Amino acid sequence: MDMSPELTSGDGDQLLRKAMTVLLTNWRGNSTVPSRGLYPHQWSWDSAFIALGLQHCFPRRAAIELLSLCGGQWLDGRIPHIVFNPAVSDEAYFPGPSFWRSAAQDGSPPVATSGIVQPPVHAHAAAALTRRLGVRAQSFAERIYPRLVAQSGYLRQRRTVLDRGNLAAVVHPWETGLDNSPAWDAPLHAVPADLGLFNTYTRQDLAHAGAGERPTDEDYARYIRLALAYRDHHYDDDWVRAEGEFLVLDPAFNALWAWSELALADLAGHVGTDPTPHRTEARRITDAMVEELWSEQHSIFHARDARTGQALDERTVAGLLPLILPDLPDSVVSGLISTLTGEAFRAQDETIHGVPSFDLTDPRYDAQRYWRGPTWLNTTWLLINGLQAHGHHELARKLTDDIGRLTERAGLREYFNPTTGSGHGTDDFSWSAALLIDSIASLASHRRE
Repeated sequence: MDMSPELTSGDGDQLLRKAMTVLLTNWRGNSTVPSRGLYPHQWSWDSAFIALGLQHCFPRRAAIELLSLCGGQWLDGRIPHIVFNPAVSDEAYFPGPSFWRSAAQDGSPPVATSGIVQPPVHAHAAAALTRRLGVRAQSFAERIYPRLVAQSGYLRQRRTVLDRGNLAAVVHPWETGLDNSPAWDAPLHAVPADLGLFNTYTRQDLAHAGAGERPTDEDYARYIRLALAYRDHHYDDDWVRAEGEFLVLDPAFNALWAWSELALADLAGHVGTDPTPHRTEARRITDAMVEELWSEQHSIFHARDARTGQALDERTVAGLLPLILPDLPDSVVSGLISTLTGEAFRAQDETIHGVPSFDLTDPRYDAQRYWRGPTWLNTTWLLINGLQAHGHHELARKLTDDIGRLTERAGLREYFNPTTGSGHGTDDFSWSAALLIDSIASLASHRRE
């Protein structure tokens, strides 16, 4: 086992062993499931976060994780949000392979996948891993780089909305990763909720988590309707941009796209390719986000309904995540820090654990329901990276400590109550384990410095 010395001693040793056990247990030979029960396949952005943890202890396995995901890439460049394990029954997860029907679509891969995408954090994971692979770095970079360039090209060519700064649109709430965030309420609730769909389809998630922690039946019916429409139009992005019922510009998705371009610039150096176009693209996306999505009044990025042009003015963690971008104007960075530490998120407050996913002062805030209030380790981790990039090291350290305290108290849960620290959703959650490992490594590195 190839393990960095920084992970083998110190106060985090017991937590570290637990996190590594979760990743070992959830490994399925060429990828890691998010959890053994609720999520029995390979998820796109989960695998990127998982690789960020695996890089510290099992770097070759981290490489397999990312390359396996890319095995599900479509010819148009999309990396789907799920790559299905053929050894798992179709009924184990809904919507499963028979719902998405990827095999019937032109340009689909030889493995069964979904037809939608998730936020592009993979290039950052690949760049971080490349710095740890030693003599294997060149070979890995040469294999992964063209796949990730194609992923970015798909977003640019097939998902951008021309009159909105060429930002990428998401066509389903699942594509955001923040599935039922209150930011999607207005455009999502304009979609009819046909509860009769449950005469045909059965939710599997409620067998693994309480109904009070998951999306409502009405919203789930809308998710099904949107996915069916996209599928039945053969995942045609021209159709969905013109006629789809849900078309949203998400600040988190676009920020991660820009961040991905910066990581591609790093990878370009390993393969002997000019990094300049990637840096130029990152700057273009960043500038377009500031122009189209930044709210000077509320000091946060707002999502925008690309169909109506309406700003979706909920204050959610998605609106803070552009902090990861290094080229934001100073005034925007100052505004984001003010919002992050203000009444809506209270990130500096010792009584708040991590960064809540939704405005603590909003009447719709729910500390236990999926993305409508709970703290998630991946978004907290992303904000730690943003804080460090802009020199806010004290707050970054507090949030890093929060990751350790939450997992020590509640276990490696899917998400957490920001005020009580209790754990919710599924247990032994892989990205929680992986990002805990990365956080322990980060703290150990800072101690040495």
